Amino acid sequence: MLSMKLKTRLSILGAILSWLLFMFFDIYGLLVDRYDMNVALSHLIPQIFLTCFIVAILLYYRFIISKAESINFIDLLWRVFLTGLVTTIVSLLIRLFLNVFRNSSIIQNEITINVLYHIVGGLVIIFLVSTFVVWKRLILYQKSKSLIQLWNFFEYALLVSLLFDLFDNKLMTTNFNIFLIFLLGFALVLSFNLKWIAYLNFKQKWKSILFILLSGVYVYHFLLFLITFSSTESLTIDLLDRVFVVAMLIFILLYAVIAILVTLFNLPTSSVFERKLQEAIDFQKLSQAIPSGQSIEQTYDVLLDSSMSAVFADAAWIEMDSPTRTLITRSIADDKVKEIKASVKTDYLRSVIEKKFEGNFSSGKASGIVKHPEYKSIIALPIMVKGKQEGSLILLQEVADAFNREMVDIIVTFVSQASVSLENFQLISEALENERYKEQLKIAKSVQKSLLPSTLISTTDFDIDAVSFAADEVGGDYYDMVDMGGGLYKLIIADVSGKGTSAAFNMAQMKGVFHSLAQNQDGVKEFIVRANAALGDCLEPSSFITATYFEIDTNTKEINFVRAGHCPTLFYKHDTQEACYFKTEGLGLGIVRNSDYATYVERNSIKYQSGDLLLLYTDGITEARNKDSQQFGSDGLKKALLENDRRTPSDLRKGIIKDLNKFLEGNKLDDDYSLVTLKFL
Repeated sequence: MLSMKLKTRLSILGAILSWLLFMFFDIYGLLVDRYDMNVALSHLIPQIFLTCFIVAILLYYRFIISKAESINFIDLLWRVFLTGLVTTIVSLLIRLFLNVFRNSSIIQNEITINVLYHIVGGLVIIFLVSTFVVWKRLILYQKSKSLIQLWNFFEYALLVSLLFDLFDNKLMTTNFNIFLIFLLGFALVLSFNLKWIAYLNFKQKWKSILFILLSGVYVYHFLLFLITFSSTESLTIDLLDRVFVVAMLIFILLYAVIAILVTLFNLPTSSVFERKLQEAIDFQKLSQAIPSGQSIEQTYDVLLDSSMSAVFADAAWIEMDSPTRTLITRSIADDKVKEIKASVKTDYLRSVIEKKFEGNFSSGKASGIVKHPEYKSIIALPIMVKGKQEGSLILLQEVADAFNREMVDIIVTFVSQASVSLENFQLISEALENERYKEQLKIAKSVQKSLLPSTLISTTDFDIDAVSFAADEVGGDYYDMVDMGGGLYKLIIADVSGKGTSAAFNMAQMKGVFHSLAQNQDGVKEFIVRANAALGDCLEPSSFITATYFEIDTNTKEINFVRAGHCPTLFYKHDTQEACYFKTEGLGLGIVRNSDYATYVERNSIKYQSGDLLLLYTDGITEARNKDSQQFGSDGLKKALLENDRRTPSDLRKGIIKDLNKFLEGNKLDDDYSLVTLKFL
């Protein structure tokens, strides 16, 4: 099968060759007619080569744009702008040349006119086709079955028009007009698919307007240029007599006009949309604040920061009932908190601030004024859990009447979500103490254990050993290996956020994704990007997975790997007897759930030798704490490796665990851990 690079080169070569043959036979036909040469030359020959040129250019741009998956909307429009700019400059230079030397016999020569026309025509076709492919990318940004079917029908109709143009059909004939109206009907329907505009911010919208406007200007310029040439009787082939060219001109211009109008209509709402988007992000952050393992105080921190951002507060605090922390402040000192409390005279607000709120909540009474030299406006909301006030949220502004009803409603939503999260936290804590839930955990542990391989592959090229330990709850650690044959092995270690049955479930999802995608011939980066896309559809919004993925080629003794937010891999060089961490860039799976994820990970490669070691682990080891709250850490792990480097992977694993238990001094691990040791033979 041909590679994408080879396809691209063949298409551009075919385009150049087709254009040269088109111009040659066209000019040759002109000479035959002029000098009454007795040579049989069909007028279809240059038409056929022109059609081949169009098809080759279409294939070329489809190849180069389809393979650039990371290109964003503005980059696509920038490509259109640059292509149109170059084409316009060349056409203007040709027009200047014609005007300067219009009385010259060379310019008045039919051959010269046709050569110049072929040059401009080729450039115009390149611009039209490249813009058409970009328009397609924009129109199909959010695909649906019906939209894809409509577009495919439109493309097939355009290809049929190329065959139609092989015959001697002229502009404004009945057949020409019918076919053109047919194509433009589809073009008009497709031109209203502009969902991509909603994803642009204010600055990007202005850029897109500029680029699309210039694209429309280019099209208008080319149309006038072609019309000017069409009046020349010496032309052997007139591009305006081709349905394909006219349809493309009108379609590109039509989509540009509609896109500009829609973007302009969206400009006034851009700032509001961006603000609402930030509110949604803050709300999502708040919703994720209580995964298993976080505290109530951390939820209050997220609530406070999100609320300040949503209403542009100058200062804020949360007062709560907690054995470890009672007051969380932002941009305000504790003494000023006391001053604010004393300055609030409204009974409703005072009851909230003093955590004495009882009765029915009223959002209309949640905001008011403050008689304070610095702060003039206030929002005070009770944080209720199971009908009891557990705390109060206070937001301040330096100007009077700064908080409107919409702002209050937003904060009410945030507080309600925080209350639900806090209540869920309490319920989970209580459920963990329930004996039936413990039985469920026992079953889940059994399921989790079955997801891990009982043994890993050991060959004459390397020896490998692994162990996984779950703490009191079901963990989400995962490791696995696949033998692809021919000396190629694929290895993964992953850590699912959170604990419990949901972590075990997400671990099962990771196992399925790994075994499915590992069968493909994709590289390590492509694998992790595809894994992120697959997991993004099934993981909960609050969940993510860290992972490191390896491809080990024992023939070339090369390791290709990519890190997705996981703990850095520890690598031991036998010849130097040194160990180092692979501290490469990478973002966890499920954090960014769109095409931008590819920009956050990088492919890495390293050569290995006999005796070298790979140490894969989860953070349960490095974050383990002793009685003095000291972490085992990466330095502790490296030290344990160096002290046991000459052992087999199994004995190395036992030695590291022994050193870890010695460091803990009998302290219990509060997180699950996994450890994979691989030694090259």
